[in-house]
Amino acid sequence: MKDWQKKCVVYQVYPRSFKDSNGDGIGDLRGIMEKLSYIKDLGADMIWLNPIYCSPNDDNGYDISDYRDIMPEFGTMQDFTELLEKAHALSLKIMMDLVVNHTSDEHPWFRASIKKQGKYTDFYIWKDPIDGHEPNNWGSNFQGSAWEYNEERGQYYLHTFSKKQPDLNWQNPEVREEVYSIMKFWLDKGIDGFRMDVINYISKSEEMPDGEIMSNGYGNFKPFVVNGCKVPVYLQEMNEKVLSHYDVLTVGETGNVTPEHAIKYAPLDNSKLNMIFQFEHMGCDCGEDGKWSDGNLDFIKLKTVLTSWQEKLEGKAWNSLYWDNHDQPRLVSRFGSVKNELLWEKSAKMLATCLFMMKGTPYIFEGDEIGMTNVVFPSIEMYRDIDTLNRYKVFMDKKMPLDKIMDLIHKNSRDNARTPMQWSDDVYAGFGSAKPWININSNYKDINVKKETQNPNSILNFYKKLIKIRKSLPVVIDGYFKELDSEDSQVFHFLRILGDRLIEVFCNFSEMKSKDFDFKGELLIGNYSDISSKFLKPYESRVYIREK
Repeated sequence: MKDWQKKCVVYQVYPRSFKDSNGDGIGDLRGIMEKLSYIKDLGADMIWLNPIYCSPNDDNGYDISDYRDIMPEFGTMQDFTELLEKAHALSLKIMMDLVVNHTSDEHPWFRASIKKQGKYTDFYIWKDPIDGHEPNNWGSNFQGSAWEYNEERGQYYLHTFSKKQPDLNWQNPEVREEVYSIMKFWLDKGIDGFRMDVINYISKSEEMPDGEIMSNGYGNFKPFVVNGCKVPVYLQEMNEKVLSHYDVLTVGETGNVTPEHAIKYAPLDNSKLNMIFQFEHMGCDCGEDGKWSDGNLDFIKLKTVLTSWQEKLEGKAWNSLYWDNHDQPRLVSRFGSVKNELLWEKSAKMLATCLFMMKGTPYIFEGDEIGMTNVVFPSIEMYRDIDTLNRYKVFMDKKMPLDKIMDLIHKNSRDNARTPMQWSDDVYAGFGSAKPWININSNYKDINVKKETQNPNSILNFYKKLIKIRKSLPVVIDGYFKELDSEDSQVFHFLRILGDRLIEVFCNFSEMKSKDFDFKGELLIGNYSDISSKFLKPYESRVYIREK
């Protein structure tokens, strides 16, 4: 990897919820332009934009109907060009979301495929009915069958997500060439990278047997769809034909992977991707049925997972570092505490310290830097996320008590991350002049950028200090990772070592004080209350630097 790729700090913008410039209640490109100086001042180097392409919005833009144009709600191609120019003028790079496991069912390719027109006939995965029903028992990620029957074509098509998101047939080389053409279109405009949505889904097994029955009554498709044998082959081809010709950063979203997969998909030799997003640490607080079940954080498991990825990728692949994103609950509500203002602030800072001091590229999701929290909407009518709405129906069909359903939704809905950015205590949190597409979190008067900018000890200003430390110390970028006190049930304690320099990191993930530690060296940063104490108070963190 190149130095700039390793040193990069990425700020994720969910455009619909970031800043509304024209008063229609929807965030847009010109709104992002208004806030470029804010992102630059934070210390970020790159902005990752969630999809801004034309889309019917069945899955908030991840169902794309035109890859070469901008969704009118967000603006125009001229607006995008201006955004790119203004970002580059501030030395901010732009990363686009590449969604090519599937398209929208309103994409011209799919409409042509239904009619079996020319090369588009086999652009998607079509199968004949078996005994008058679906080709197999696979269930979609978004509930129901993973197959949808099309009357006109007389066949079923595969959709591993919404039925309006048919999966592309990557075995067809003409599909791959179309994808590469789209990538070149945007790279030639000057963008600086791609985040690749569910990219390890692109290699499907030619055999499509029934899957093991899951709790939802459908078969598990993942053994036959996820991490197929041709994923590294396709990624290498993509690199050879496109990525190797540009100076860009690439990260693949890859669920259900191990460090061994990461080494195959993103080796350090730049032959495929630069890094991947893994989700193993996202499962450390889930129950038996995944995220939509009760579960408490298994802290020892969390440390084990994070350490495993740090150690197994050393010298072989590069880590991405994140606590949340547009698909996950807010980090401070999930891994920290929102019981009171003190614990909220301390845990938000501690989580940031832990993230930025590990080895890899850190990703900040909009609002993390001010400690935005999960939202508690009182009724299902206030939610917008397709996954949440589908799950609500499933729970209701199972006769689950309404209060239990809403508790699970409050904890796990993707809409937790999608409420509008809280810029100020003005009407609509300074997001715009009109009621936004989804309600503002009611705590915006207490948690907002304006308030935290004015407070030198705020979470926002703590993030700025962390980013400066990361950029100023080679040991944070290149030092190898070593965990200490692996059995400690409260503190994540680790070293970063480069030559004769090391930093020692202490992060208390507990509401209880820690055991005593022998703190040594110069204190770099922390959210401590009493530097003379030999223990960490609840959610305290400290980072020391010294000679080895």
